[in-house]
This record gives sequence, C-alpha cells and structure tokens, in this order.
Amino acid sequence: MEVINTSGRRKTAVARLYMKPGKGSVTVNKKEANAYFTTSVLQYKVNQPFMLTETIGQYDVQVNVDGGGITGQAEAVRLAISKALIEINPDWKPTLKQVGLTTRDPRMVERKKFGQKKARKKSQFSKR
Repeated sequence: MEVINTSGRRKTAVARLYMKPGKGSVTVNKKEANAYFTTSVLQYKVNQPFMLTETIGQYDVQVNVDGGGITGQAEAVRLAISKALIEINPDWKPTLKQVGLTTRDPRMVERKKFGQKKARKKSQFSKR
C-alpha cells in the first residue's frame, strides 16, 4: 500500500492528510499531535477514528492543517483520518458513519451585509 492522500474540512479549517502503514505516529504541522492539540478532548477527537476501527498504532499520519480555530482544526483532521481509513478498508464505513465521523459539518459564519452592523443585527427602525 502506498501513501493515501485525503482532506477534511470544518468551518474554515482545512486539513490535508498523508497516511501510510507504520508505527502509529501522528504529526500535525510538523509537531507531535499531542503537542499540537493540548487538551485531552481534542486528542480524543483526533484518535477517535483509530479507536473505532481498532487500528491504533498501525498507520503513520502526517497532516497539514490551516485556518479556523483549534477545535475546527481537530475535527477537520478527524474527518480526513476517517476518509483515509474508509479508502483503506470500505468495511469500516458503517462503523464510522454511525458515530457521524464521515459527515462534513457545513456550518460557517454568516457574512456581514452592507448597511447593517453585523450579519443579522440591524440599526433600529424609526417610523417617524
């Protein structure tokens, strides 16, 4: 098996992933994943696809992630890992889909409109 290339997105965060068989090292932006994602919740999100498919320590992952906040980046990495695992073994798709790891979260910040203070906030209406 050669290197698998996938991408994952969440809000404005984009993760580009390269996965190959190895010892289980996860590198995010040239740092160890546990050093990049400091909280245990974010580390759990990144490792969740491996735990569900019982493949912890079988693949080396290198991720370039850009944009968004730290949580959006972690969920973008999770989606990219899930897509790569499905590419390796399509039998894992129902397991990952059941937990909701194959769905891209489309929610994004609504743009500000001209003549308004924010996306939906308007100046007070005066009848007279």
